[in-house]
Amino acid sequence: MAPAAKINKKKGSETQRPPPKKKQKNDLVTEKRRPKKDDVLGDSDTDNPDEESEHQLEFSEDDEQEESASGSDVLSDGDDDPLADDFLQGGSDDEEKGSGSDSDSDSEEDSDEEDIEKKSRAIDEQRAREQKEAEEEMKLNIAEESDEFRLPTQKELEEEALRPPDIQSLQRRINEIVRVLSNLKDLKQEGSSRKDYVHQLKIDLCKYYGYNEFLIGALVEMFPVNELMELIEAFEKPRPTCLRTNTLKTRRRDLANVLLNRGVNLDPLSKWSKVGLVVYDSQVPIGATPEYMAGHYMLQSASSFMPVMALAPQEKERIVDMAAAPGGKTTYIAALMKNSGIIYANEIKAQRLRSLTANLHRMGVTNTIVCNYDGRELPKTLGLNTVDRVLLDAPCSGTGVISKDESVKISKTSEDIEQCAHLQKQLLLAAIDMVDANSKSGGYIVYSTCSIMVAENEAAVDYALKKRNVKLVPCGLDFGRPGFVRFRQHRFHPSLEKTRRFYPHVHNMDGFFVAKLKKMSNSIPSAGTGPSESVEQAYGLNETDREKSTSTEKVKSLTNGFPNDGTPENPSSAKRGMKRKIPSREEISKSREEKRAAYREANRNAAKNSRK
Repeated sequence: MAPAAKINKKKGSETQRPPPKKKQKNDLVTEKRRPKKDDVLGDSDTDNPDEESEHQLEFSEDDEQEESASGSDVLSDGDDDPLADDFLQGGSDDEEKGSGSDSDSDSEEDSDEEDIEKKSRAIDEQRAREQKEAEEEMKLNIAEESDEFRLPTQKELEEEALRPPDIQSLQRRINEIVRVLSNLKDLKQEGSSRKDYVHQLKIDLCKYYGYNEFLIGALVEMFPVNELMELIEAFEKPRPTCLRTNTLKTRRRDLANVLLNRGVNLDPLSKWSKVGLVVYDSQVPIGATPEYMAGHYMLQSASSFMPVMALAPQEKERIVDMAAAPGGKTTYIAALMKNSGIIYANEIKAQRLRSLTANLHRMGVTNTIVCNYDGRELPKTLGLNTVDRVLLDAPCSGTGVISKDESVKISKTSEDIEQCAHLQKQLLLAAIDMVDANSKSGGYIVYSTCSIMVAENEAAVDYALKKRNVKLVPCGLDFGRPGFVRFRQHRFHPSLEKTRRFYPHVHNMDGFFVAKLKKMSNSIPSAGTGPSESVEQAYGLNETDREKSTSTEKVKSLTNGFPNDGTPENPSSAKRGMKRKIPSREEISKSREEKRAAYREANRNAAKNSRK
């Protein structure tokens, strides 16, 4: 009978499952009650005989249950009934008591762990619920506050001016004003107009980003408020470092492999450029590598590629770069021409000629003549209608390269813009006058600036369209925004849509403007007075200079294969020009010297007479 009980006990231990919580509590109660049997029986001093009889009856019932349980163990040998196992777990055998107590303690530990897990999960869920509700409430409060945004009063602004600037409050107010201006009809404050919001926005932008009032006002007039914020934020970040492969000495693939081996992380610039590379980071100075010293590449911004690509120089042409320093565009033109033809690289500032000539030598350029003239005087030096193409990257205010020069934020005024625009118009007319409209392959002028001001870009080109026989042609660039045809009260020629504008927040390059003009005729449209006379007066040409320029045109046209009988295109204008003779500089200087010599001679004679 003992072996059968052991077998059943093993089976019971294998198949037993942790009892539920209530059953465990009952077992604990019974275990606590069972040791009281000896105490009750051994207590001879009991005062209540009825209690003894009740305890005896209980113990007799327990004994009967133990005997029946032992009998059932024998009968249920080899039986796998789970009910029997559960019944056997309640037996009073000593060995079963020990195993039952162990299983009870294990089940208690498991149940306690389950309770802890359930409680922790409930706590986590409650916290997540509370956090979600708090976030929703915060969003609701922010939305309610933002809907109720009101402009600061004059008293609040005066108090704010006495305190140090609060950057966070300024930024919050800028964002709120931008949000209101984007939906002014629904969000504006009663009694406030768009002008009030724009005025406050200008003040806050000047304080937050450090601009002067003029420049912020000009940008606000040019862009919507959302795009304005993107542009200003783009000006605060530097543009990617780019370099241009010198195809006179290497190929882009070979150069990229060499630089990658030197620890330079780079990629091709874009699909629109076959020679550009963009540099992300470098373990060596990118401007001091052996390849740089050998002239295999030129550090050049991506926006500087555009004017040369629009110019599209051809081999064996005569090309003028009117503002050439430091030589990035000039060397690019020479590479496209494969060192053929002639390039006149002009630079008005003598101190910049050193960098220009150094880059020309380093890049292996051999077809370039460096000169130091005022661009407005170049037609007198090179002659009228003598070259095939002209590139004018005009000096400008630099409002497109604020990320490189932050002093532009506060240094530029309306007077500076007007002065730049006046100079640019003069240079553009000089560039047009140098180009030969009868050129076999050319006759093009490319005008570009690193400014985004309308007065320096569309207004200057529109002025040239009115003063000379030129027309705008497509730049040949597949991207970029078209130029302005109308701006505030100004109305420009419809063909200005063919010009291209580039912005840092759209194209990730410096702000730039490019226009390409085609010269239709060497004659100048009449405007009141004789056109030839006005041009000659502007350049100070006399009869001798006109003959020289005419002979130069004749020689050039013959060398290019064009017939030229030497007759002027506009005889009437030539006759009117002959009636009025303007002295040349040599004649003026000669007459001055004669006057000075006569004055000295008169002084000597007077001194001699006084001594006598």
